[in-house]
Amino acid sequence: MSKAFTRENDSADDDDGDDPKPLPAGFKNYMTPAGFQRMQAELRNLLRVERPKVVEVVSWAAGNGDRSENGDYLYGKKRLREIDRRIRFLNKRLESAEVVDPTRQTNRDRVYFGATVTYAREDGAENTITIVGADEVDLDRGHVSWISPIARALLKAQEGDLVDLRTPAGVEQIEVVAITYPGDE
Repeated sequence: MSKAFTRENDSADDDDGDDPKPLPAGFKNYMTPAGFQRMQAELRNLLRVERPKVVEVVSWAAGNGDRSENGDYLYGKKRLREIDRRIRFLNKRLESAEVVDPTRQTNRDRVYFGATVTYAREDGAENTITIVGADEVDLDRGHVSWISPIARALLKAQEGDLVDLRTPAGVEQIEVVAITYPGDE
């Protein structure tokens, strides 16, 4: 096939959607110390382990001759683009990060970044969330971004406060049941 009909850049094909969206304009990139360390560890692993392994495979595959039908070469090049994109993303996020240590929070009777909050819904169900940075979100563990609607509704609330949570279904009142910070026993 003529080179005129091939794509030089497969970025549309290798967009796996794993990278979080950019932060909304005007929002700071707050991050807990643990989240910052996890991102640094991921970056180090990509630079020192993953990328060198893939480069070695691509170099070996390139030496095997015809690259147009060489699966190891084609997959390796695609994986290199993915790794490089993730490295750029991590570098940008780490450079713009403002590390906030929730253990140093002095006003522990109010909800701020890093707080773990238990709240009661109108139907009586209780939920517990921890407010973290946008890059630390893990819904399975109850970690929500500080810019999420639930966190924004809870910020600065105290135990016993009723706050309005705006959802697609309408406004729901939730009650703050408990507030804890790392280091509280």
